[in-house]
Amino acid sequence: MSIGGQRGRLVGGRSPWRSIQGRRRMILFLCGDVMTARGIDQVLPHPGDPALHEGYATSAKDYVRLAERAHGPIPRPVGFDYVWGDALAEWARVAPDLRFVNLETAVTASDDWQHGKGIHYRMHPGNAGCLTAAGIDGCALANNHVLDWGVSGLVDTLDALHGAGLATCGAGHDLAEAAAPALLPCPGGGRLLVFSCGLSSSGVPAAWAAAADAPGVNLLPDLSAATLRGIAADVAAVKQPGDIVVASIHWGGNWGYGIPAAHRAFARGLIERCSVDVVHGHSSHHPIGIEVHRERPILYGCGDFLNDYEGITNHAAYRSDLCLMYFLEIDGASGRLRGLEMTPMQIRRFRLGFAAADDAAWLRGRLDREGRMLGTRVEPGPDGRLELRW
Repeated sequence: MSIGGQRGRLVGGRSPWRSIQGRRRMILFLCGDVMTARGIDQVLPHPGDPALHEGYATSAKDYVRLAERAHGPIPRPVGFDYVWGDALAEWARVAPDLRFVNLETAVTASDDWQHGKGIHYRMHPGNAGCLTAAGIDGCALANNHVLDWGVSGLVDTLDALHGAGLATCGAGHDLAEAAAPALLPCPGGGRLLVFSCGLSSSGVPAAWAAAADAPGVNLLPDLSAATLRGIAADVAAVKQPGDIVVASIHWGGNWGYGIPAAHRAFARGLIERCSVDVVHGHSSHHPIGIEVHRERPILYGCGDFLNDYEGITNHAAYRSDLCLMYFLEIDGASGRLRGLEMTPMQIRRFRLGFAAADDAAWLRGRLDREGRMLGTRVEPGPDGRLELRW
């Protein structure tokens, strides 16, 4: 299946996807984990307290030094748009209707670090402008870092993101807010509904679960039929004709290409029983296989989109420096996937750049290998981009 029945090529900087046969089409941008914390926070205009409570490093500045040792000097302070690099040009080329990310960091100056947890991510609220500089519309927050700096850090995060005009889902002042979807109007009618949830398999502590009278994240108890019934009821309560539903799930480990059978069954259940149109999985630090079920995409793990791991050699074989911009063309009337184009990127000096041809080919090979077991292929597209076939 090709994008819009073609090869997904964009003409004159405008996508042909929206006008084919006069149907309403939406272009949705998704990506994996956005971690603008620690070292990245230190090079932005308003760096927070660099103190860390990790076994690996005691200061966020240590991550800046590692990155500079690996790839050269990073100017300081950088502008809010610096970290996005070539992604800005790619967003301008495709002009997606909506942009949604998994924000895997607290946006806070809180000092209430969570004891017993090995890693703590925070970005100073004064640096929230780096998210608006990317034109991001909303953030999924049900992940294993949003409460790294306690409830006060979560409240700060919600205040900072809402103050910047970003929609959020997956975390809140109580369970009702954490479980509620982000609602974003789609051009031409309908809405994008994003439900965000996390699983303990991704490292979300059980104590972080939101309750009727307690803040926290929307933590799923399991991947059972009963959990699917609950999600189906939540979707049915808000979905209207013409709405597109995304289930954004933080699940599984950070490394490895294997997809648990329970994840596949649950993802298919979301589509079959919960009226979900897109399954947006994340937690893996590298992209993993993609499935299309009943004309709906299942992105089992989108990989990191931005991190401060440069110079760290653990798990180097998985190439967490390589990442993808996912552009999904969705039929607005039916919710079906019409095409999926991916742009390979590489992180260098805390900045996204277009991946070199050999790196893009390496990434395509891994995704194609894993996708074959799921009924998909990843083929080369124009100008180094990748296209999904199913």
